[in-house]
Amino acid sequence: MQKAYSPKDIEKKWYQIWQQRGYFSPKIDDNRPPFTVLIPPPNVTGVLHMGHALNNTLQDILVRYKRMKGFNALWVPGTDHAGIATQNMVEKDLAKEGKTRFDLGREKLIERIWQWKEDKGGTILEQLKQLGCSCDWSRLRFTMDEGLSQAVKEVFVRLYEKGLIYKGKRIINWCPRCTTALANDEVEHKQEAGKLYEIRYPLADGSGFVIIATTRPETMMADTAVAVNPKDERYKNLVGKQVVLPIVHRQIPVIADDYVDTEFGTGCLKITPAHDPNDFEIGQRHDLQVISIIDEHGKMNEAAGADFVGLSREDARQKVIEMLEKEGVLGEIRDYQHTVGKCYRCDTTIEPYLSDQWFVDMKPLAAPAIEKVKSGEIEFQPARWKKVYLHWMENVRDWCISRQIWWGHRIPAYYCENCDKIVVAKSTPTRCPDCGCENFRQDEDVLDTWFSSALWPFSTLGWPEETDDLRYFLPTNVLITAPEIIYLWVARMIMTTLEFKDTIPFDTVLLHGIVRDEQGRKMSKSLGNSPNPLDLIEQVGADALRFAIIYHTPKGEDSYYSDKILETGRNFTNKLWNATRYILQDINSAPDGQNLLLELADKWIYARFAQVTKQVEENYEKLRFNDVAAGLIDFIWKEFCSWYLELSKERMYGDDRRRKNTAQFVLLDIMQKSMRLLHPIMPFITEEIFAKIKEFFPNLDDAIAIAEFPKRDESLIDEGIIADMALIQETITTIRNLKKQVGLSPAKQTKILLKVPQEKQIKLFADYSQYVVALANCQSPEVAVNLEKPAQSIAGVVEDVEIFMPLSGMVDLDAERSKLEKQLQKLDKEFKVICGKLMNEKFTSSAPAAIVEKEKGKYDEVKGKMDKVRELLRGLE
Repeated sequence: MQKAYSPKDIEKKWYQIWQQRGYFSPKIDDNRPPFTVLIPPPNVTGVLHMGHALNNTLQDILVRYKRMKGFNALWVPGTDHAGIATQNMVEKDLAKEGKTRFDLGREKLIERIWQWKEDKGGTILEQLKQLGCSCDWSRLRFTMDEGLSQAVKEVFVRLYEKGLIYKGKRIINWCPRCTTALANDEVEHKQEAGKLYEIRYPLADGSGFVIIATTRPETMMADTAVAVNPKDERYKNLVGKQVVLPIVHRQIPVIADDYVDTEFGTGCLKITPAHDPNDFEIGQRHDLQVISIIDEHGKMNEAAGADFVGLSREDARQKVIEMLEKEGVLGEIRDYQHTVGKCYRCDTTIEPYLSDQWFVDMKPLAAPAIEKVKSGEIEFQPARWKKVYLHWMENVRDWCISRQIWWGHRIPAYYCENCDKIVVAKSTPTRCPDCGCENFRQDEDVLDTWFSSALWPFSTLGWPEETDDLRYFLPTNVLITAPEIIYLWVARMIMTTLEFKDTIPFDTVLLHGIVRDEQGRKMSKSLGNSPNPLDLIEQVGADALRFAIIYHTPKGEDSYYSDKILETGRNFTNKLWNATRYILQDINSAPDGQNLLLELADKWIYARFAQVTKQVEENYEKLRFNDVAAGLIDFIWKEFCSWYLELSKERMYGDDRRRKNTAQFVLLDIMQKSMRLLHPIMPFITEEIFAKIKEFFPNLDDAIAIAEFPKRDESLIDEGIIADMALIQETITTIRNLKKQVGLSPAKQTKILLKVPQEKQIKLFADYSQYVVALANCQSPEVAVNLEKPAQSIAGVVEDVEIFMPLSGMVDLDAERSKLEKQLQKLDKEFKVICGKLMNEKFTSSAPAAIVEKEKGKYDEVKGKMDKVRELLRGLE
């Protein structure tokens, strides 16, 4: 083995071997249970970021673990066509050439996007391979590949025929920049500082005015009523009257509607049916005129009036304010914090826009999906997300699925050129059922990107064909994703899979947190606080990165990244490498596993391994991967590499061939088994170490990637052995600490006396005195039941054993006494100052509570130090 661990030399090598041998491509086998994981398909425009690194590492850990447990594990990879994002990407390239999509036309633009996808769309998939993701690349899917496109058409047609897809004119969320509709769930709501404007609308009969309050005065030219609550005594006499709309000077009615909040503003609400979804509903109830004054680009149109045509919403607002001031009808303007909808793609302020769109009636689809979660057939982890899911599903609104872009699944709806009859079909109709015309034009819109990804659990497995993959691998098992797409993706997959396959899509949803920086901020390109995972892999290797982020990420909680956490993973990989090099350097032939002479250390490491295997397996099953990482680093580093390795040295370098053989066998055996426990988290280095050990154990599996996960053997868990070893370990640690207390070098050999309360402990220390001698660097301990503390010695206690270390001849007693006395004087002085503060009522009553608590903490700390120094001084008497 190379002296230094070099991840570059092993990671690419092993990934190629795994792929060449087909380890990630399961064949259908009815004699083995399947275990299926679906990748949340990254956008085809995507590149690996820290969120991807966390999400995909979690999935890979689970898939590798289940593969080792004997399951026929399949991880289905794929990418999403990301309609708006991908078209935007290509349109930016066109803009550099001085062109727009309209210069190319629909067909040429789509050709160009497909070419872009072929050239650049696989970037993130290659990056996932560098991370070590064990996906079945032979089953790679894309949301616009031929099979998935057929699935989309099939679903659309069936839902339409069932009456669950319809076209209607409604207020939808519109992004003026992307010039497309967005579903409610694609709108991000942000708190912004705005203004609340009061405007006087004069009564047409000249008897006064009403005051309305609005945050959007620029829409008032489209007002068609003023509404009040019918229970509001202030305005009962106004209902049925007309008011004059300022600026436009058009008369509009005062109406009564229960929707109006009497506590908001003045209790009078301007009604703009074309530019507010709630106003639209009020307008429908009262048969109000609908006037649209803002176009698809967020500019004012001709209906707004000649003074406003072409102005942006912001400029129109300013002009309206100026004109209201001239008319003398502008009232108070107050600062106002309110929620503003933003496009999730470009952060543009959303415009409520009246438009013809396609919708899905969600309530009938939601009902069975609610029941499956309530019954526990689908489990959310952490459990708190179940309430979030149910709240949204029980209040679900119809889903706007049409988008006014060109890249995506074009809506399979066709319009008769003669009578405009709509025909929904999987292919272009040949004849209009109403008029017999043979000419049709297809709907220009495409489907929301989330429509195709909602079919992911079954479309990726071959549906609408009834394939063997579909029969064998569906339902899938654990979905691992982020909470922000519970509505956009998770809920919709549950609904569609139940509707079209009459089964659940998965039985468990694990929702992980956000990767944040040290300041708690979400990592993002705009903040510049997100490192490139590929750079980190280049620096420390994929295993170190994977271990670091898993070790520092509690299940379902946010994780906090800093370069410091990489040290955990890097140091652990180095420790594993160096320990393996040490074990292998003196082994020239395979040790004999049948001729063992097991002693306490061997029995102890097997007992601890059995305990750790049980804990690790339970935590893998509970998806508590950070607990797996914590348990394994403790066992492998602190127990195996530190304690057992050190305890084996005397035998490894000794002359007793049987004892040497035993130590060699146990070292190799525990190392290879530990690597199997660790493999799901750190696949590359564990595979390399496993391969090195396999040279001595040829009966091991061909590779750790397909090796059996270690079986629990609870018969090896001997609590007596573990307790005996713990006593010896703590004794060694205490002797080391005693040396440190009096400034003795660890290399200085000392005399040790052990006072034990039980005869059996005399035998334990007699049998294994070499452990204490070797690791504490002391003379063979004198052990007895009846021992008096020697003069001029210091003592320690471990459980019920007293440890004495004579100091005569080991240290300069006078100098040591002088040093301790000076230390005591200094501590005493500090202690008196602290006591003075705490006894001062003025300080304890007026100082901040945190400061007082801090002083109390100092009191305990300094007192403890003084007690320890006094104890040391007594030992020198």
